[in-house]
Amino acid sequence: MRDRWLADDTHARFGVLANAWKETLRDAMTDIAANLAAAKVEVCRAAIRRCSDPAERMQMLNSLKADRWAGDPFLARQMRKHWKRGRNRTHDQIVVRADQHNTVVDRRGQLWLAVPGLERRRMVRIPLSTTVAPTGTLRLILRGGRVEVHYQIDASQMRSSHRPCGDRTIGVDKGYTEALTDSEGARHGHRLGELLSGESDRLKERNRRRAKLRSIANTAALRGNHAKAHRIRSHNLGTVKRDRQAIRHRAQVRTEIFKAVHRVVDKAGVVVAEDLTKRFAGRKTLGKNMNRRLAGWTKGVTAEALKNVSERRGSALVHVNAAYTSQTCHRCGRLGRRSGDRFHCTSCGVVWQADVNAAINILQRAGDPDIALHTPHHKVKQILQDRTDRHRTRLPVQDSSPATVERRANHPNGMMSNQFGSSEVSRRTAGAG
Repeated sequence: MRDRWLADDTHARFGVLANAWKETLRDAMTDIAANLAAAKVEVCRAAIRRCSDPAERMQMLNSLKADRWAGDPFLARQMRKHWKRGRNRTHDQIVVRADQHNTVVDRRGQLWLAVPGLERRRMVRIPLSTTVAPTGTLRLILRGGRVEVHYQIDASQMRSSHRPCGDRTIGVDKGYTEALTDSEGARHGHRLGELLSGESDRLKERNRRRAKLRSIANTAALRGNHAKAHRIRSHNLGTVKRDRQAIRHRAQVRTEIFKAVHRVVDKAGVVVAEDLTKRFAGRKTLGKNMNRRLAGWTKGVTAEALKNVSERRGSALVHVNAAYTSQTCHRCGRLGRRSGDRFHCTSCGVVWQADVNAAINILQRAGDPDIALHTPHHKVKQILQDRTDRHRTRLPVQDSSPATVERRANHPNGMMSNQFGSSEVSRRTAGAG
């Protein structure tokens, strides 16, 4: 593509130097490749759910990895579904190569960044609000009347990388009022719910007022009063202040979530968390206000914080299947009823704190040999029901022969709830009542 643009003089229409548009083109091609890789993850999950034969599954995964998915009808259909191709609307940023910029400190100690401009041998100087000179390839973003300079740094040189992690294995459950709740009952990130709810309510009221002003401006334009419509659009429907407030809100949310993850890693050498990359549906009956608040739920930031902090501080992050972790009693393994922040176990008759119960279930699922990371939720429910049915009939397994019981007792995962003997299950059930 680059050589073709150079051959037919397409590059002359860009109005920038060759190094600038070449780096931007390389960045765009990298984004396309990353988008394709993200789509392959979803298609891989669909292929695993579809194929029960290991040989057929491996053949489909190899075709997907080698970019031969166009010849397979199922893979081609899934790629059309998950690979969202479209138009690039990024117009406020540019990439500057590492050897095309330099920094200078003036007499007052102000750090200046010099980058190539539209004219040859003429640099554009940008004052920086830091004393640390950016290095490597830069990404310059024009946002809210300011220039943001983005660049990569070595994670091992960050201060948080020198903080040691704990030595315990802890399960964590993401939440809305708190960022994380661990399996030991501690809550982290108490201000997250307040930040999200306050921002959601503020946006609701502001957008309601903006809609009213927009309606007045449209009515004035229809009546021929274009001056009034122009004043309203210029002075009351701007986006500079709105974007600045949104950036500040996102920074506050990220700070709260990263602080919560750091407090978890302070005592955990192994963090067990649910897979936050999977999309969950079923919020249509919660009401407009709750749906609007959950739409701003930053589970992607939580997943990023868990991954980055664990890597920098040396702790291990284990992802498990999240199906029915919030609807299962960690004591007896039966499905219960959740109401707000309370979990009611209909079998034990005990009321648990819902987030703590879910965190304990997530911790226990890390060693579950039957429930894998990509096991479908309906199969997870069937496995949980089969285990409780075996407990109810006081049989450790469906085949109650002495040889089978002895073999299951010696299983390395014998501490799971479905491996208890009938007498212990009856004793635990009676004790819970």
